[in-house]
Amino acid sequence: MSKKKVVVVTDTTACIPEELVAQYGIPVIPLNVLWDGEALKDGVDITPNQFYARLAKSSTTPTTSQPSVGEFVEFFEKVGETAEEIVGLFLSDALSGTLDSARQAKEMVDIPVHLMDTKMIATALAIAVLEAHKMAEEGATGEEILAMASKAEAQSKVMLIADTLEFLHRGGRIGGGRRFVGSLLSVKPVLHVKDGKVDSLASVRTKKKAVRRMFDELVSGLEGKTPIRIGVLHSNAQADADKLQEELQARFPGVPVMNSPITPVVGTHLGPGALGLGYAYR
Repeated sequence: MSKKKVVVVTDTTACIPEELVAQYGIPVIPLNVLWDGEALKDGVDITPNQFYARLAKSSTTPTTSQPSVGEFVEFFEKVGETAEEIVGLFLSDALSGTLDSARQAKEMVDIPVHLMDTKMIATALAIAVLEAHKMAEEGATGEEILAMASKAEAQSKVMLIADTLEFLHRGGRIGGGRRFVGSLLSVKPVLHVKDGKVDSLASVRTKKKAVRRMFDELVSGLEGKTPIRIGVLHSNAQADADKLQEELQARFPGVPVMNSPITPVVGTHLGPGALGLGYAYR
């Protein structure tokens, strides 16, 4: 069987819908959820539904960890069975040691592996991966795909509303948004990923207003642009996500709108009831 010229890989924090992962055959390495002495592979040993059901009943808080160097070596070698080159687009280096593990593993395998700090996560990362996969299928080189990915962070946005900042605060993943921690009961902060870190975008009084603020920011951000894809994210809030998806499809007819559960590793830091919107444009 002939090998593909380039295969694009990512990790579970991209929150790519399962049906798209299956449709395009994108290799995804899981991060780990550490919970009551168990090391659970994100999306493999624990699904989003299982994770949020357990979180609702648990008296303990899970933590997360990146894949080990050895896991990355095994992952790259497996992908290398069907690829001449690998392009790895993983979550922001500022949010995880995942890229560091990948860098070390890269030096231990024979197949060429191209890496960069995407400074992205969730929908922004997902869209970049899907675009990179499309380029690879059309015959682009690893360098050409990285050139596209290097522009993706500036041409995309991810926004999130957490019901509580408690989980982000515990995990140390919150940047400028930390100033909201003392007033969680009176505000609903809208967060975004800026320069690879979680930061504050706005503070409003109700979740309804926060969702509207995200929607308005998305519409404003795409004004005069050509959208590639739009995405809705949720942690155990399917009905709210479906409603947002319908609104977005009506506002941007013909633009693909993903509807993704927030995976357990990301959900560990956001908690239940979170909603998010993301987009990318050309």
